[in-house]
Amino acid sequence: MEIWINPACSKCRGAVRLLDAEGAEYTVRRYLEDVPSPEEIRAVLDRLGLEPWDITRTQEADAKELGLKEWPREAGSRERWISALAERPRLIQRPIITADDGTAVVARTDEAVREALGR
Repeated sequence: MEIWINPACSKCRGAVRLLDAEGAEYTVRRYLEDVPSPEEIRAVLDRLGLEPWDITRTQEADAKELGLKEWPREAGSRERWISALAERPRLIQRPIITADDGTAVVARTDEAVREALGR
């Protein structure tokens, strides 16, 4: 199991605390420092069953600078969104847990963290 975190994020710290409390074995990826490639983002999206706009933090300054709210949310724009996430990882929703069974979850709640633990 791997968790993508930003240590400054309270939701990330809460997810790590819960994983620790449950005795889970996992690795931490500080994705702002160890930036995921477009291929890794595609793989996580496949595991999540989501599109890149579904995991984009549209309220971030970078999102406003890029005008992301105006970008089309359609198959033809998918790669543009993925490139933006790879170039500006602060836009990626967090935390994301990739579970041992090949799935993933955006773990912003305790329930989502427990869901990942149960996989």
